[in-house]
Amino acid sequence: MNNKTVYFDNNATTRVAPEVRDVMLPFFGDLYGNPSSMHAFGGQVSKFVERSREEVARFLNCSPEEAIFTSCAESDNSAIRGTAEYYGPSTKVITTAVEHPAVLQPCRRLKALGYEEVELPVNSVGQFDLDQLRAELKGTKNALVSIMWANNETGVLFPIEKIAEICKAHGAILHTDAVQVAGKI
Repeated sequence: MNNKTVYFDNNATTRVAPEVRDVMLPFFGDLYGNPSSMHAFGGQVSKFVERSREEVARFLNCSPEEAIFTSCAESDNSAIRGTAEYYGPSTKVITTAVEHPAVLQPCRRLKALGYEEVELPVNSVGQFDLDQLRAELKGTKNALVSIMWANNETGVLFPIEKIAEICKAHGAILHTDAVQVAGKI
């Protein structure tokens, strides 16, 4: 019997490519200084962070100032909570029932704080009804829509361009967790 291991969760976590590992190794040993520190030890690392920011910006077709490095959950939480708190409790928060906990938890927390929160259900193929999104947005003054581009467990792609058009037409703010599509589409 062949006991070969087969890994089916590459959409969530993938082995680091050897060429990436080789580039990163110095930062786990000699170059571990805080790049935000004023001292030279941190300053030597800062130039690598800024070079990375420029590369990420080119990849995302944005300016380096728009590329902000945070942890995944921190990014989602900051975007969702920050936007909702800026617009206040009259903000309607719309998401899907299959979002990552990094999105669902702050949305549900906003609901507990008195915000209106809607979780759109998905059908048997993992898609939600765009007409239901339109209906939820109709007549809202302030709306925040947070919908992932690609599901981290199923790989289902949501039509983010259409979602963006719907949000724009209704004056809604759109947040998307697109981490699963980076480098894949």
